[in-house]
Amino acid sequence: MQQLSEILNIDADNQHLLELLSNLCQGSIAVDAQCRIAWISDQYRQLMGLSQDANLIGQEIEAVLPTTQMPRVVKSGKPVFVDLMSINGRWCLVTRLPLKNANKEIMGALGFVFYDDLDSLQPLFDKFARLRRQFESENLIRPSKYALDDLLGESDPINKLKRQALRAAQLDTTLLLLGETGTGKELLAQGIHHASPRRHGPFVGINMGALPESLVEAELFGTAPGAYTGADRKGRKGKIQLANGGTLFLDEIAEMPLPMQSKLLRVLQEREVEALGSNRLEKVDVRVIAATAKDLRALVDAGEFRADLYYRLNVLPIRLPPLRERDGDVLTLSERLLTQIQRDTQLAPLPLSHAARNWLLTYHWPGNVRELRNRLERACVMAEGDQIEPADLGALDDLPTDSSYPAPIKAESLNDQRLQAERIALQNALTESGGNKTAAARQLGISRATFYERLKRCNLSG
Repeated sequence: MQQLSEILNIDADNQHLLELLSNLCQGSIAVDAQCRIAWISDQYRQLMGLSQDANLIGQEIEAVLPTTQMPRVVKSGKPVFVDLMSINGRWCLVTRLPLKNANKEIMGALGFVFYDDLDSLQPLFDKFARLRRQFESENLIRPSKYALDDLLGESDPINKLKRQALRAAQLDTTLLLLGETGTGKELLAQGIHHASPRRHGPFVGINMGALPESLVEAELFGTAPGAYTGADRKGRKGKIQLANGGTLFLDEIAEMPLPMQSKLLRVLQEREVEALGSNRLEKVDVRVIAATAKDLRALVDAGEFRADLYYRLNVLPIRLPPLRERDGDVLTLSERLLTQIQRDTQLAPLPLSHAARNWLLTYHWPGNVRELRNRLERACVMAEGDQIEPADLGALDDLPTDSSYPAPIKAESLNDQRLQAERIALQNALTESGGNKTAAARQLGISRATFYERLKRCNLSG
């Protein structure tokens, strides 16, 4: 393996200087132009909890240290003099410097850990925290509520999503989150922000589908003083300006009006924003994460979404798997959500019955995690037994309307109404289980014998 001097073209004097600097700090590391580890001090190995025998030379630094910002320094050629970084669960104060040759070409980067005990800097952190709380109380910035660890589940699709999100967090490019409604796109966006270099900046989210078209421009781009009758005389910052230095999350991006799409495109291309009623361009440093449950490509073909904006947003698409593809995660999510719901509502804890667990596993979840939480909330309130049963989760609520189902019985009494509802529920369970009576009985939370008895009572052959 090549030595540092060969990889980075550092002569003996400079390498001696590097080793001297290393002795003055709590750890140092060097990477080449491809962000591969070219040198690492013994102290840095200790911080990372790695043995002295571990061969790290030549490995990509992100594979060894996922939270590193060295690739950003190599790409930009700009130093980062003071930053906080978590190394092996321990916060450290770090400095990163680009390495350039005589022709000003980037040859790599150096990273130094100057403090691994931050007690001496506590007054500075306290002051920063006070200022941040002041900004948050004035609604100038909003920190992310969620981290990537809040993405619950251990299925292969969700683990793959977490790996993709962590890699994407280290880049500063535009992201497009794709997924069905209720899959957790905003949670993922906040988690990516929390794991990114912008984590100390604001996270500003806006739902394009919830905004009247007449207010979109003012909400996004802000207004100049006196831009229109009734406007604030001092002007008003838009969501893009409020997200400066952080992340802007545009949920339901497909609902953005076409005229505003061209203005957003300028923000993405030129990093400039022009407020409503202003003729002045303002520079902004913002990362955009967009999300949609719709097929943007189809909307482009239909002329309902700008093709140039689509390609600008689609730089790094990430698909969130629906709940039905996350084998086994539904029970993990259910247990965690039940704990949260019962804590928030101060209701007595209720476990899921065996039948309820089976129903959760067989239901197709068109509303995904959002629907799961809603059904669990209702179950916590409506359950009358000592366990949550399928009926408490609304297993009998989705009544069919297809003409293939049996004609309703004329409801002349309460018993007739119950029989009618039971008859439809039985046929619905049979249809969803493909005619498998055992699975249908399990879905309804009753025994197979009881299922046959009720089929007979409702004059159904199954």
